Amino acid sequence: MQTQVKPRSDLMVLLVLAAARLALHLLLNTQYGFHRDELQVLDDARHLDWGYVPYPPLTPFLGWIELHLFGTALSGLRFFAALAQCTAMVLAGLIARELGGGRFALFVAALATACMPFSLIMSSLFMYSSLDFLWWVAIAYFTLHLINSGDGRWWLALGLVFGLGLMTRYTIAICAVSLLVGVLATPLRRQLLTPWPWAGALLALVMFAPNLLWQAQHDFVYLDFVKTIHERDIRWHRTDGFWLEQLYSNTGPLLTPLWLAGLGFLAFARSMRAYRALAWIFAAALLAFAATRGRGYYVAPAYPMLLAAGAVALETWRSRLGSRGRSAAYAASVVVLALAFAGSAVLTLPISPVNSAGWRIARKVQSDFAEQIGWPELAQRVAEIYRALPPEERAHTAILTNNYGEAGALNLYGPALGLPRVISRTNTYWLRGYGDPPPQTIIELGNTAEGESKSAAKCTSSGRFRNSLGVDNEESAWDYEIFVCREIPPQWPAIWGTKPRFG
Repeated sequence: MQTQVKPRSDLMVLLVLAAARLALHLLLNTQYGFHRDELQVLDDARHLDWGYVPYPPLTPFLGWIELHLFGTALSGLRFFAALAQCTAMVLAGLIARELGGGRFALFVAALATACMPFSLIMSSLFMYSSLDFLWWVAIAYFTLHLINSGDGRWWLALGLVFGLGLMTRYTIAICAVSLLVGVLATPLRRQLLTPWPWAGALLALVMFAPNLLWQAQHDFVYLDFVKTIHERDIRWHRTDGFWLEQLYSNTGPLLTPLWLAGLGFLAFARSMRAYRALAWIFAAALLAFAATRGRGYYVAPAYPMLLAAGAVALETWRSRLGSRGRSAAYAASVVVLALAFAGSAVLTLPISPVNSAGWRIARKVQSDFAEQIGWPELAQRVAEIYRALPPEERAHTAILTNNYGEAGALNLYGPALGLPRVISRTNTYWLRGYGDPPPQTIIELGNTAEGESKSAAKCTSSGRFRNSLGVDNEESAWDYEIFVCREIPPQWPAIWGTKPRFG
């Protein structure tokens, strides 16, 4: 009876910790404003489809649910993102249990995952990366459950998660290939002689089929998108620090010894021989992202399983100490986790007031906060320009944006200000066209005077936009001006082009 109650009580404590973290995010996520990436998802959520240029359809679908449940409240839109990270935290603790860990290892694994800077950022922004993180952790958990139970039916659970992953972010394919490497390199390969792995793969493909068909109908536009974005990232040197980022960025520097210990424990400890597939999964994913020159954070979802293994290794070492040593190890673990969380929280959570010292420090590490500032003001400025047009001209005016953040913001705040429809050639907005009849006047955003000088239309500048808080971001620091363009040549199909602009 005692052995049955203890796991349940451990799980209950994990759930309480996750609930406390969820409450924290719901409280903090009302700060600042929508991120430009969230504005794109929010707009796509109003146009449900089986696919979108930059991502599969699951994230916009969840955004559609959130819109109907919570409206456009910040904490509501970010609810599923925060819930996904809190669930991953619980699964990390359960991974430690599957690896043979006790209560100490469970809680260290869960809390270490909660301290990850990437996880904290993804709890505060509703993006596909938030869900993708959860799917990787779930795959590690179900793989261990498959190993420990020997029940091939767990391949169906893996197939379900891979199906959800493919409908969230295509890079889950790297995880699938890495799992295959882990299967072939360990006794799990015997499972390939049973029908269950193939049934799981079929389930994932059936779930993915609608999006695959959408991509086929749109000439696999995602391949053009990802090629363009990848070349941009390389050109802007965003991929240069890939290897170094693994040591300080994804888990934070204080937790680097823990995941390194976990990797070594999985790879070399005799007691972990049955679970060596996890080490192969991590190694294969790491090398795959490095070989394709991916960004450092792409590997972040693979770290919770290493943190869990590190927690089990730490517990094993702690058990060999005397009572004083165990108490000291416990206290040291608490201090390190507290410092790791505090350090990550200051840099990643929306805590500090705009332009405060904490804000400026966070700005040097990541730009996400800055991209949440000024959107309502931008919409107000465009509304002033629009209302200054003669009434007869307004009836034939559209707003043309050159990035998805502007389009999403004006579609969010514009209707209350009486603004007309927004058109854009960026990403999925391009597929929605320029309207019938085409506009005769456009208010254009996201272009510079040099870029506008090449236009065949007659355009006049209405000045640059600056937010009232003086925060430099893409809208206020790139010399963009707002233009009113008239005498547009009647060649809208040629203007629109045959492919979207990618951003």
